Amino acid sequence: MRILAIIILVLLSACSTNKSNLQTVESVDMDRYLGKWYQYAYIPNSFQPRDGALTTAEYSLKPNGKISVVNTSYKDWQGTEIKKVAKARAWVVDPSNAKLKVSFFWPFTGDYWIIDLDQENYSYAVVGEPSLKYLWILSRSTQMDAVLYSEILERIRNKGYNTDLLVETHP
Repeated sequence: MRILAIIILVLLSACSTNKSNLQTVESVDMDRYLGKWYQYAYIPNSFQPRDGALTTAEYSLKPNGKISVVNTSYKDWQGTEIKKVAKARAWVVDPSNAKLKVSFFWPFTGDYWIIDLDQENYSYAVVGEPSLKYLWILSRSTQMDAVLYSEILERIRNKGYNTDLLVETHP
């Protein structure tokens, strides 16, 4: 049992090691951030379906102050046939509201850092984490202006991400 506990601690500390100087946005108005987002692009990972079409993330405030997270992957672009639903809880860990922890199953947590955001309209957000392994570009709609997307990609590259790894997931 003691060995298992040590292994878990080592894995958790390895996951949280900051290998970059990744910066978040200065502040996030959580009331404006909550709601439904569409995944526009992401760096593939082991815990998210790769062959889905439309993917959404929906955030809502729970009575205890934590944030309910519901990620839904669909088999089609219209969002009529669900492939997978993943539910989690998240909580703010920084006064800026730009750094959160998310847990899909206890006791494991991951960093959820808002590293780019349309501060005026909250029409897009970029979520990453310090190891630069994970990244999601989110939009309030399934479409994004090509010039804006190029500008976001440039900012992401400047933060140290390899944008060649991104997979676009929009119609």
